Amino acid sequence: MKAKLQAEDVRWDDVRVLLAVHRHKTLAAAAARLGLDTSTASRRLAALEAALGVQLFERTRTGLVPARAAERVLAAAEAMEAAHGRLTRDASELEATAEGVVRLSTAPGMASVFIAPMLTRLRKRHPRILIELDASVTARDLTRHEADLALRTVRSQGADLVTTRLLTARWVAATSSRLAHKLGTLGSWSDAPWISWDRDLASYAPTRWIATHAADADIALRTSDFASQLVAAATGLGLVLAPIPYLDRSSLVPVRFADALAKSAEGWPSDDLWLVGHRALRDVPRVSAVWTFLAEELRQPA
Repeated sequence: MKAKLQAEDVRWDDVRVLLAVHRHKTLAAAAARLGLDTSTASRRLAALEAALGVQLFERTRTGLVPARAAERVLAAAEAMEAAHGRLTRDASELEATAEGVVRLSTAPGMASVFIAPMLTRLRKRHPRILIELDASVTARDLTRHEADLALRTVRSQGADLVTTRLLTARWVAATSSRLAHKLGTLGSWSDAPWISWDRDLASYAPTRWIATHAADADIALRTSDFASQLVAAATGLGLVLAPIPYLDRSSLVPVRFADALAKSAEGWPSDDLWLVGHRALRDVPRVSAVWTFLAEELRQPA
């Protein structure tokens, strides 16, 4: 007893051969129309006949003559062709007008200093994309779709993830130009007030550097909100450790220090910035559009 035919048994590539042969009468002409060689077209037609369990064409000396079965399935084949055409057109239009929600996860400082100011440019380029900005120190799990894209300073690992490094940034001691002028050249890191992280980030590399090299300094502010650190430093409250790209955005300048401090300054942290996405979503138009935009905006010049 013949097994019941399933839809997945019929391949579009084989149906294309049926339509071409019906229209052009010979395998050679059909193959040329589809950009195939004749033997490949013949194999595909035979595969379709085997899948359907019927003979679609009579082989004659003058060409192929449609059998009754071919006439019966012709309308369905043409409907399949039309559906394939709609799918291709719709996909092309979607790519041209990427739309929908993209959830972007990043640290609060990156979100407020860099991402938020560039969203107007993204909106102008892709007006139908809505960004959900998750500004949190908690790393969201992209494999569980807690976010679509993430900007991280530590490279994410996993077969389901794709990553690209956008830049490498060194941290420096900085403050307002007014306080930097007042302090002059520092002979000790404890000669100036500092802004540091709260106790929940005591193990954070910048926090440890300050605790080690400015142990006797006056701590003017402790906060784990990096954006608040930058604003406070810009008003002249104290020195802050910050990645170099943040300085111009926050009206900060590096402080001058004596040669005796150069060795300790070599211990300032250096961070990479990674753009991370889920492999299954990487080519989805809305996600791809935001990925490309972020890479263009944030990638460090070669």
